[in-house]
Amino acid sequence: MTFEKSFIIKKLEHIAKYTKELEELLNKFDDKELKLSTNIHAAERLVQLITDAMIDINQHFIREKDLEVPDDLRGTFNIIGDGGILPKEFAGRISSLAGLRNILVHQYEDLDKDLFIRNLRQNFSDFEQYQKYIYQYLEKI
Repeated sequence: MTFEKSFIIKKLEHIAKYTKELEELLNKFDDKELKLSTNIHAAERLVQLITDAMIDINQHFIREKDLEVPDDLRGTFNIIGDGGILPKEFAGRISSLAGLRNILVHQYEDLDKDLFIRNLRQNFSDFEQYQKYIYQYLEKI
């Protein structure tokens, strides 16, 4: 397999699209309205889609740059941080998205809606920052 910049760019475009939709949702509703079933499920799904696209990018870098294979999806962020693709501190911080994704997808536990919304609002810029770091790396190669 060869490194495909176009694959990564397509995934980044998906992240940008989903991030925009999520931002619109967050701007449209206050926390009480956002906790309503349809709205919270839309937010959850968008976070899942964003995270899945990030993980796809991470795994592509890992495979094509012959980086260490992680034990889990969370580790994909840390590995590309160790590989100089993302800053290590940032990679460590956003790696928790993989755990959140697993909770959303597999329903391992009930989601604390208040905590989810608070963290989403506080850390929303991480989605855009991830895109910036990946684009910056692509410019170097």
